[in-house]
Amino acid sequence: MSEFTEAMRFRHACKRFRDEKIPQEQFDEILEFGRMSPSSFGMEPWRFIVVTDDALKARMRPLCWNQAQITECSHLLVIAADNESVLPGSDYVERMFKRRGLPQEALEHYLEVYKNHMTPRFHSREAVEAWTHKQCYIAAANMMTGAASLRIDSCPIEGFEKAEVERLLALEKAFSVALLVAFGFRLDEQPSHHRLPLDAIVERR
Repeated sequence: MSEFTEAMRFRHACKRFRDEKIPQEQFDEILEFGRMSPSSFGMEPWRFIVVTDDALKARMRPLCWNQAQITECSHLLVIAADNESVLPGSDYVERMFKRRGLPQEALEHYLEVYKNHMTPRFHSREAVEAWTHKQCYIAAANMMTGAASLRIDSCPIEGFEKAEVERLLALEKAFSVALLVAFGFRLDEQPSHHRLPLDAIVERR
């Protein structure tokens, strides 16, 4: 079994965490897994808010369907999306392309491609969020699998009152919460994985 496969089998949506903190250097490595994740056009629209303060976790828990993971985990990660910097024509978009060291002609070409591709898709705040949040999930998946390779448990959380959490965290208007991920060490034994067989989900042509 490969190390990656072993990590995938170790990972599960951990519902209860024991009272043990993740060493800071290990959590920094988990954050690095997120930072190194791919994103469409290389825009990296994610921002990672690390919550370890018990009082803040306690305030967040009622806004997250009173799930125990919120207060029991070692580190609660709020993955927020930047929904304004990625708009075509922004300085941020130009900087993200410029860092590739492209000749001016190539830079202008990529900026035009980005503008033509994204402008019709960014017809509303909801449409922008649909795109940025998808990118955030790529980073989240890599962090959870990476954490599993370190024998650290996680649980992705979509059950929360989005507007209330954003208000509590005093997020700027440009940002929105895509999802939360709780990290820590499991309290209970891992339940069995239930997955469809490959032949039920794979079509070969």
